[in-house]
Amino acid sequence: MKKLLVYLKDYKKESVLAPLFKMLEALFELFVPLVMQQIIDVGIANRDKGYIVRMCLVMVVLGVIGLTCSLTAQFFSAKAAVGFATKLRHALFAHIQRLGYTELDTVGTSTMITRMTSDINQLQSGVNMVLRLFMRSPFIVFGAMIMAFTINVKAALIFVVTIPLLSLVVFGIMMITIPMFKRVQAALDRVLGKTRENLTGVRVIRAFAKEEEEISEFDKSNVLLTYRQIRVGKISALTNPLTNVIVNLAIAVLLWVGAIQVDIGIITQGAVVALVNYMSQILVELVKLANLIVTITKAVACAGRIEKVFDMTPEMQDGDAAAFAELTHVQSQKRKGAVVKGAMRQRHSDYAVEFRGVGLTYKNAGAESLDQLNFKIKHGETVGIIGGTGSGKSSVINLIPRYYDATEGEVLVDGINVKDYPMEVLRDKVGMVMQKAVLFKGTIRENLQWGKKDATEKEMYRALDIAQAREFVDKKEGGLDEPITQGGKNLSGGQRQRLTIARALVKQPEILVLDDSASALDFATDARLRKALREMDASMTVFIVSQRAASIMHADQIIVLDDGKIVGIGKHEELLRACEVYQEIYYSQFPEKAGKVVTE
Repeated sequence: MKKLLVYLKDYKKESVLAPLFKMLEALFELFVPLVMQQIIDVGIANRDKGYIVRMCLVMVVLGVIGLTCSLTAQFFSAKAAVGFATKLRHALFAHIQRLGYTELDTVGTSTMITRMTSDINQLQSGVNMVLRLFMRSPFIVFGAMIMAFTINVKAALIFVVTIPLLSLVVFGIMMITIPMFKRVQAALDRVLGKTRENLTGVRVIRAFAKEEEEISEFDKSNVLLTYRQIRVGKISALTNPLTNVIVNLAIAVLLWVGAIQVDIGIITQGAVVALVNYMSQILVELVKLANLIVTITKAVACAGRIEKVFDMTPEMQDGDAAAFAELTHVQSQKRKGAVVKGAMRQRHSDYAVEFRGVGLTYKNAGAESLDQLNFKIKHGETVGIIGGTGSGKSSVINLIPRYYDATEGEVLVDGINVKDYPMEVLRDKVGMVMQKAVLFKGTIRENLQWGKKDATEKEMYRALDIAQAREFVDKKEGGLDEPITQGGKNLSGGQRQRLTIARALVKQPEILVLDDSASALDFATDARLRKALREMDASMTVFIVSQRAASIMHADQIIVLDDGKIVGIGKHEELLRACEVYQEIYYSQFPEKAGKVVTE
């Protein structure tokens, strides 16, 4: 929790003024019973209506001043709490953005979202409540007891007995229920997890007619949650009756002792009323304090979860910019620059991408995903990567922009180890089109400009033409300004894929990676896309990951993977003669070619 309080340092003034004004409000609240005492003992006893009116006006003034102090305290506490939460949320978001895929895979997306939302909201409520009540409630409790002693010592001794009893009940129940509330939260998490799972996989559940099983599982989780909530609710429900019994017994004793002392003439009737008021104030504040402690307990638990995220450090460190500049300078002395796409791009190697003995083992994985990969790809080549499901195709291309670091060997881009590149420089060279087409809420234009902020319409339309997306974009009423819903839900799967390809092409990267990004396209559109890619500027190196042999058969090189190893590399005709895995894939898709000599 201490690590997070640093985000409150810009609100030191508010953090001091909020409890200060709350103390002032409490102080004026403690004067109210004394005013009531004067109204009874002087005004009513002497039937002095003028005095009663004046004292009532004093009470109104105390109320107005108390309200003003309360609103002021609320303003400062809210400002401090919201500002603290805002800064914390920004810092957490920035930290998450710096984490690598390895850390994100380990923690999970849903966990990160929970930390960013509900956990920070709980912390915000905790800070707000602490600033408002942490000093006020104890001040009222002890202040009321001290005021009682100023009225009558013998009667005030009842407070000395009552306050510990009330504290024992309130905090005893709280200590019992806090662990139970944690178990309720765990049960709630399971219900929410089951709900999310069902909503996410609703198509699969219906496809396999598993609705009844899922309803049964949900019912079990829901029954457990209900049982735990009822159980903790029963214990929590004891708070009000037990505290009211204690307070009413104390008031009865107070009235009994007070009546005797009034009869003797030691204290007045107004003093007894004031003592009863102080007793009621103590009860209210102790309940508030108990609720505050519950809130603080939850906030501390949430703070611990947030701190765990902050404690995560990315295993993947950014390359040093100065060292990279020196390295590229040395390389450029060895090799002259080449004019590419009308701009000067300094090439430091004949090869766009090199894998030297590359191996990859994902964190907490039991076995290697990639093992001893060696290949070299020249600038401007088109490379196909094919293999069965789980063969490591996506793992290979994820190493190029350094989404993951190779655990063995080296990955080189343009002759330089990817670990030596500053991330921004490396990823500016690579245009990635993922398996899952991701579009953002906005317009087609805004989505394309993710690739290049200052892209002109000419550049965007050129990318759309190559990606075979121009035809449906032109049919849209808004054209480039046609709205896109979150995730591109108002587009078909093929349209989404073509737009993500266009977005990468707008960037005009040196290396374009298409990770099974044409799976939703029909064969005719896929063929037109591949033809357009071949006709592009020859300087762009293209990686096409696919399970369709037709998509990669015309590539300059085809890399065949099986169980994380390269089992074949070469052109289509060579692999069809010499690579069993490639033969199996090809002939399963083109059975009519089996047994024939292929001359494509």
